[in-house]
Amino acid sequence: MQMQILREEFSECSLCALHLTRNKLVFGEGNTNNRILIIGEGPGKEEDRVGRPFVGRSGQLLTEAIEITFNKPRSESVYITNIVKCRPTVDNKMIKDRPPLPDEVTKCTPILLAQINVILPKVIISLGASALNALLKTKVSITKMRGKPVTFSGFTLLPTFHPSYVVRNGGKSGALWNVFLQDIQYAATLSE
Repeated sequence: MQMQILREEFSECSLCALHLTRNKLVFGEGNTNNRILIIGEGPGKEEDRVGRPFVGRSGQLLTEAIEITFNKPRSESVYITNIVKCRPTVDNKMIKDRPPLPDEVTKCTPILLAQINVILPKVIISLGASALNALLKTKVSITKMRGKPVTFSGFTLLPTFHPSYVVRNGGKSGALWNVFLQDIQYAATLSE
């Protein structure tokens, strides 16, 4: 119930310029009474259209990894959100996606922290370098940090590749799929 109140509180968010071009705020979804929170960088085209996180091709790959790991629907297994809740695009033209800018991350951080405080996850999985760097307020390579738990605000944070990177590198037929799946499974064991 707390998450629904939070969602309503921020439903008309205008903290940064991204609200000017969004179709729908992509707040997050899933089970708020679980041990794992997954954080991506920001919504893409499909997510902006339907108002749900990770529904495009990379979302399908992420969903498959979650459902293989937990043997139940993703909506029951984890909560998924993004660093920013509105789609960041180059020149705000809604054509080509881009990572969120530092100011956009800063403005959206209170929403994310409030979500974390509602869920109180045992493990946070960050997807890709943008999410990792936004959380840790640093500039590190995902290939150096992937699969290595670190502490973030008292929580265990496990960085892994963004599923779109896995899709671009062969999807389930590529070498990164097994690494990505193992990271999701490792997060599950850390959350026990």
